Amino acid sequence: MKTAVKRLYEGLFLVDSALAASDWDGVLGTIRKFLERAGADIVSLKKWDDRRLAYEVDGKSRGTYILTYFHCEPSRVHGIERDVNLSERVLRVLILRADRMSREDIEKPTPAELHPEGSSMPVTEPSEPENSAADASAAEAADGEAAASE
Repeated sequence: MKTAVKRLYEGLFLVDSALAASDWDGVLGTIRKFLERAGADIVSLKKWDDRRLAYEVDGKSRGTYILTYFHCEPSRVHGIERDVNLSERVLRVLILRADRMSREDIEKPTPAELHPEGSSMPVTEPSEPENSAADASAAEAADGEAAASE
C-alpha cells in the first residue's frame, strides 16, 4: 500500500466584498468545507485584503481575498478547484505549492492586518520634484555668468 504525501499549498480565494461583509462566517465556512472535503489540514486561514478588481468578475468590481495555507495530497487539489468553479460564493481561486515557505513567512501580517481601517495602502499626497528642468537650467546659467565675471 502506498502512502500519500501531503504537501504545503497556498490558496488565495476571491469572494465578492458585499458577500464577505454580510456573511463572513458563511464565506469562511464554505472555504473550510472545500478544504476539508479534499482532506486538507488547514494551517492558516485569514483575510488578505479587500481590493478594487482590475476587471469585473461575474459583474463584481470589488473583491475580498482570503489567504490560506494547508497541507493536502497533490491529487486532491483539482477537487478544490472544481468545487470553487461550481460554487456561487467564491469567484476565483489560485492554488500554488508552498513547500519552501517558512513558518515565519506564513505568519507574516496581511495588508488587512497592517491597515485594519479598510484601506490596503496608505494614501499619500504626490510630492513636488525638488528641482525642475527650468530651475536646473537657470542654476547652470547663473553658474556660467559667475564664472565669466571672475
